[in-house]
Amino acid sequence: MTASGREKLRSRLQGKRVVICLGAGGVGKTTTSAALALGLAARGQKVAVVTIDPAKRLAAALGLEELSGEPRRIEPDMLATQGVELAGELWAMMLDAKRTFDEIVARLAADEQAREEILANPVYRQLSSAVAGSHELSAIAKLYELYEEHDFDVIVLDTPPSRNALDFLGAPTRLLGFLEGRALQVFLAPSGLTARLFGRGTGLAFAIFARVTGIDMLGDLSRFFRSLSGVIDGFGERTRSVAALLRAPETGFLIVASPEPEPAREAVYLADQLASAGMERGQLIVNRVHHDGLQGRSAAEVCELLKAELGASLAARVASNLADFDALTRRDREVVARLSAAMEERRPVLVPHLDDEIQDLLGLRRVADHLFA
Repeated sequence: MTASGREKLRSRLQGKRVVICLGAGGVGKTTTSAALALGLAARGQKVAVVTIDPAKRLAAALGLEELSGEPRRIEPDMLATQGVELAGELWAMMLDAKRTFDEIVARLAADEQAREEILANPVYRQLSSAVAGSHELSAIAKLYELYEEHDFDVIVLDTPPSRNALDFLGAPTRLLGFLEGRALQVFLAPSGLTARLFGRGTGLAFAIFARVTGIDMLGDLSRFFRSLSGVIDGFGERTRSVAALLRAPETGFLIVASPEPEPAREAVYLADQLASAGMERGQLIVNRVHHDGLQGRSAAEVCELLKAELGASLAARVASNLADFDALTRRDREVVARLSAAMEERRPVLVPHLDDEIQDLLGLRRVADHLFA
């Protein structure tokens, strides 16, 4: 099953320029994303791996102290010190959501004055910081930029745990609904209409608040939305392009799971959500699968086979340990079978349980070998 799954993974990735990795927390999704990018780069492609997870696991695995908000190449010399050679190029970055939003405004604003007016507005500063905490909108903007303006053969996107990842995938539709909705159009209208929307009582409350605090909230809102009007069309066009990209043939999805019940349920949920959203259902990768065990023998039979070489006491302990692993192996085999049936995925890619934590490029290469070997 594993070998054919690898063949299917290679087949699924043919012609893909965007590969989005989804999965529950704690299943090795970040490691899989980095290993996938490393494996593609080893095979001659120019690959960027992007994380929107604020944790530093990806940077650490790549041998870096931190990742910047722009793609950074993993230098061949650093790769060589760990015995890793690539026929292509490996680049990595972590999303800087606030910076991404500022860059969008700078690109889409009509002129320098409009740009400065938006960036300096206190409403924008609060909104952009709040959005930066959720990452979804800035993630789609950065994905679009990398796809349109860089020459990467493949962009591998590591997403947050699954429910947040679905927020990311649905962000273009929600943003378009806001940009094209009546509520925004009211705010873009002259300030008198906006004031009438709030009503006399609310307007009086805003006026008192402004006198007490020195903050003209209603004025800031009106000025913010009027200054934003010049960038909305461009933002809407970009958002529609990203929504189309997520459903395009050159975009693929990998659903990463582990052989525990909850991650397996999350994987099925993700596959169903992708299908209902009109996106590719996704190739299944199951990490940390146990294969070792008693190999069809009983613990007593294994103990007897080892007794001559190890002695009775040590042979009994080894057989007991193998019996524990055998129970895990049977559980994993059953979970993978149920998961494959539920997802209609007959050939998942199985990555074995590794004894050591993946902390460096050599560890990533081991995982990449299991993905592609």
